[in-house]
Amino acid sequence: MGQLLRCMIVHNTRELEALLPHIEFAYNRVVNSTTSHSPFEIVYDFNPLTPFDLLPLPTQEAWTCQDGEAKAKMIQDLHTHVKEAIERKVKKYQELGNKGRKEVLFKEGYWVWLHLRKERFPTQRKSKLLLRGDGPFQILKRINNNAYELDLPSS
Repeated sequence: MGQLLRCMIVHNTRELEALLPHIEFAYNRVVNSTTSHSPFEIVYDFNPLTPFDLLPLPTQEAWTCQDGEAKAKMIQDLHTHVKEAIERKVKKYQELGNKGRKEVLFKEGYWVWLHLRKERFPTQRKSKLLLRGDGPFQILKRINNNAYELDLPSS
């Protein structure tokens, strides 16, 4: 969506406001690589060609579908399939992101070195040429696998 908006050459905000519904409609018609379906297909079970395809039809007996339960079951199956596809893609991204990493867990009483980030410790990291690590400090308490309470000096 952001890429579509960056491509637009708009001279005033009224032009942009008039174009936003069309941009949204075009975006919702595009097939997503994760789900293999467009957002319209996931919600409405079809990909409309124009915005008029989304308008409700007049309720006449000849035009209404009598098999609503089958349609609802088909939509539920589609949602289940999409959810599984998203979970598979997330798992794949997680495996790729964690490739080459090893999980290290520390126990209370261990001595560790602290990585001084400039945002977190601005007084200790005044220059990028200074050492990044400080320590060793003793672990007082393990909060979770990635957070620990350390015995830091007051300085």
